[in-house]
Amino acid sequence: MEKINISQHFSQFQGSSGPEVIGEINGSSIKLEKLQGEFDWQQHDDKDELLYVIKGRLLMMYHERNIWVEAGELIVIPKGVAYKIFVPNGECHTLFIEPNQHLQAKLKRCS
Repeated sequence: MEKINISQHFSQFQGSSGPEVIGEINGSSIKLEKLQGEFDWQQHDDKDELLYVIKGRLLMMYHERNIWVEAGELIVIPKGVAYKIFVPNGECHTLFIEPNQHLQAKLKRCS
C-alpha cells in the first residue's frame, strides 16, 4: 500500500498521453489520461465508468444532451450509454475508473 502523487504522474506525460494505470480497486482500473481535441463515439454495454476532471474542462456529448465537466467535477457514464468527449481548448487531465476488461479500450481520437 503506497500513496500516489497524481500531479507527479501527469508531469511525466508527454503531450496528450495515457492511459496510465495507477491502481486497481474491486476489479476496476484507476487510470490517468491527458486528453486533447475530439474523440470518437463509444459505448460500453456491460459496465459503468467514472470520469473525474482534475485539470481543465471537457464536454461530454450524449445523443440527447451535452454536459460540461469542469476541474473538480466527475461524471458517471452509465452502461449502455453512447458518449463522445470533446476538449475544446488545451488539454484536460482526467482520472477514469473502469472495469479491467476495458483496459485496452483507449479513447480514439476523431480523424
